Amino acid sequence: MNVRQMLTEERGELVELLRSLTAEEWEAASLCAGWRVRDVVCHLQTDTVSLPNYLLTALRNPSVDRLNAALVARFQPLPTAELVDRLAQPGGWFARYSPKLALADTFIHQQDIRRPLGRERKVPAERLVVLLSNPDPFVRPGRFLKGLRWEATDADWSRGTGPLVRGPGEALVVAMAGRAAALDDLEGDGVPDLRSRIGA
Repeated sequence: MNVRQMLTEERGELVELLRSLTAEEWEAASLCAGWRVRDVVCHLQTDTVSLPNYLLTALRNPSVDRLNAALVARFQPLPTAELVDRLAQPGGWFARYSPKLALADTFIHQQDIRRPLGRERKVPAERLVVLLSNPDPFVRPGRFLKGLRWEATDADWSRGTGPLVRGPGEALVVAMAGRAAALDDLEGDGVPDLRSRIGA
């Protein structure tokens, strides 16, 4: 299976999840600091705007935080059903030009929603290997990866040298993104160091 197909399936699972949420769950806190579930979904609308529109917004908001805030604010007024319908459309420029990055970004934000709501799922091992090998660069994963040995218990994947961080692939990907919520699912003598880096 290629990465574009994985991205299509990842987005399909996200859309299915979002269609099942209650009004209260849309307002629940996500793993993204300061963002509700609704805010995360607004952020994921990036690929539903044209590339020229996105670039113009980026020029007007010359920092990642300002750009994210501007995009979230743009989509906040939309009803939840419309937000989901937009995500259900075929991928745009982001998916077309950088499918691995789009997959990583969609995955981590889907888990940002799922974990606080207790909506677990089984992620295929093949997809986990791609995600583990290509963590989302927007979250600067190098600061968490460096100097540690990472091993997945449910996929044929490992990397690095040093104290061990071991656990389910999903938890490893979430930890690489600096989410403290995944730490209790991990084991190994490198976990205390990782916990310190994350600031948990």
